[in-house]
Amino acid sequence: MSTPRSASISRSTAETAITVRLALDGTGQVRAETGIGFLDHMLTALGRHALFDLEVEAKGDLHIDFHHTTEDVGIVLGQALRAALGDKRGIRRYGQALLPMDEALAEAALDISGRPFLAWSVPFARDKIGEMDTELFEEFFRAFAFNAGITLHVTLKAGTNAHHVAEACFKALARSLRMAVEIDPRSPDAIPSTKGVLEV
Repeated sequence: MSTPRSASISRSTAETAITVRLALDGTGQVRAETGIGFLDHMLTALGRHALFDLEVEAKGDLHIDFHHTTEDVGIVLGQALRAALGDKRGIRRYGQALLPMDEALAEAALDISGRPFLAWSVPFARDKIGEMDTELFEEFFRAFAFNAGITLHVTLKAGTNAHHVAEACFKALARSLRMAVEIDPRSPDAIPSTKGVLEV
């Protein structure tokens, strides 16, 4: 692509202030500073395995809990992905990955359709990983999918270690995104839809 596929999005509320810079055709360079160590770890894995260059800066009301910051990072990252994709011309559109991490096995499948949806079937054996509530991963994935305008299915096939489960989900998402946003050399100028547009 002659035009860089990138975006910079900022969003401020009474609860959080977040800036995301995203380049789709990157090398996996990531800087994540959310104030939530485990979320930073997951965002780093996401960018690295999607081969996105990604910067995330977030300041949130962590003295209350991690909910607002986690969800709002998902919102802004989703908005950045949608903006970076533009009219989605030439993309493969669909992506899927079945990803193992030790005993955990997670599957992600997505469609950059313009129709936001999340199907999440990922049980966790415990409520927290460190200080982070495991229920917040679903909130992140939902916020990301709905703001990116993608249909996303995430399913845990096996796994008991909560850290491994979460990381397998993020890496499966990353590999699915890498596949879906790639330019298809067989139709680099086409919108991959019989409707001629990938929006609701």
